Amino acid sequence: MTTTAKTTASKPRNSGDIQHWDIETDVAIIGFGGAGAAAAIEAADAGARVTIFELASASGGSTALSSAEIYMGGNGGTPVQQACGYHDDTENMVNYLKACFGNQADDSKIRDYCENSLNHYQWLTGLGVPFKMSELKERAIMALTDDCLLFTGNEKAYPFTEHATPVPRGHNLEVEGDNGGPLLMKILTEAVQSRQVDVHYDSRALTLISNDKGEVEGIVVRIDQQEKAVRARKGVILCAGGFCMNEAMVRKYAPTFDRGLIPIGNPGDTGSGILMGMGVGAGTTNMHECFVSLPYYPPASLTYGILINDKAQRFINEDCYHGRVGYNALMAQRNAQRIYFITDVEGYGDYEKMSYLGAQVAGTGDSVVELEQELELPAGSLQHTVSQYNAGASEGKDPLFHKAAAWLRPLTPPYVALDCTLGRGPFYPFFTLGGLDTLASGEVLNPDGDVIPGLYAAGRTTAGIPRTAAGYASGMSVGDVTYFGRRAGLSAAQK
Repeated sequence: MTTTAKTTASKPRNSGDIQHWDIETDVAIIGFGGAGAAAAIEAADAGARVTIFELASASGGSTALSSAEIYMGGNGGTPVQQACGYHDDTENMVNYLKACFGNQADDSKIRDYCENSLNHYQWLTGLGVPFKMSELKERAIMALTDDCLLFTGNEKAYPFTEHATPVPRGHNLEVEGDNGGPLLMKILTEAVQSRQVDVHYDSRALTLISNDKGEVEGIVVRIDQQEKAVRARKGVILCAGGFCMNEAMVRKYAPTFDRGLIPIGNPGDTGSGILMGMGVGAGTTNMHECFVSLPYYPPASLTYGILINDKAQRFINEDCYHGRVGYNALMAQRNAQRIYFITDVEGYGDYEKMSYLGAQVAGTGDSVVELEQELELPAGSLQHTVSQYNAGASEGKDPLFHKAAAWLRPLTPPYVALDCTLGRGPFYPFFTLGGLDTLASGEVLNPDGDVIPGLYAAGRTTAGIPRTAAGYASGMSVGDVTYFGRRAGLSAAQK
């Protein structure tokens, strides 16, 4: 391919200027993480010739870095849910996800995902993904045992209990330790390889190629320092990840999260797929939202404590999922100088032995007055908050924030305060939740809602099921990227 102008993601190449196609395929997939792998498997099984272009030297993407819980349910329940004694109605799952994301939710994607969740479970197990017929009943961010089923979100917390019956939907792979992501990608990669998909590693996608009608016909990639024109007869699928590693994009599109948070993802999460889509006129949605977490458990015993701001006011029911708590802590800090977690010795428990939070002890006290003074809180403020909380907790009630009775007990001296203020030690990870606007089929839309012919996308390059940390549950991303990766692969292959 001959080119003189600098190739950038947001400036597509016109197919009329392509003198020679260096590589020809039916479906070109950008990115070999969970979304790209699932897309490749489905497209190949539908009879298409598939080629993957991966920036790194191996498959994996952010999926390989995750715990790989997969959020599944509905349809009466997966075999694991049923084996553990749960019935999960599809409408119950739909209602829960709609409650999670409110007016930011994509109702059509939620409906499609829930109605086909059991099918997705069967597809995964058909590839050899192992799930044990067992439940981890403790409150945990991830299952470090090989048990499968666990509550991974806000299912048992207010206000979600007002909208749906609590059912666990996090499906952890049958593997001990935090090793689900590597195992899942190993299985998906072997499935791709068995289908004779062409894979080009160390290849960087640069920009899309479209014709005068706005139809996407291919993509420009750089391989061995040479730009190659790739013709995709049926379509290009962008599965290139989010943009948490692109500080300029975060600052521009999600400025609320441009505050010293720790990006979690792979080095390729630079937003290149989103920019390429925008270059050919694609619309975007939910770009302002990110997942953010305050991983205050384990130990689960910290859930008995209370989170306060610098006025000693609570702002969340502490039995929520760590992402919802992190989101609310971040929002609270917009008007607060400090965020503290107040607990007692029993609640502090094994914090020094097993925790991810990283928060330092900011103060201790044999009385609330002493702790209040040590934290330099307004006189009487913490006394009022703890007194009010303890009065309700002694009766199993939390009239202000409706923490579940299972996590209510009066706090007793001596007291401990952990400094959860952003920038003062605690771990606040984040990744982006916005991207190209797509149909459930994976087809990319322009701002008018029209399909851009030949262009598909999945994974964090798009805005999928999860739309905000306030309603997130572990497993939603891996479930989303693999399921909608499949949908995109099948749609492209059937073009």
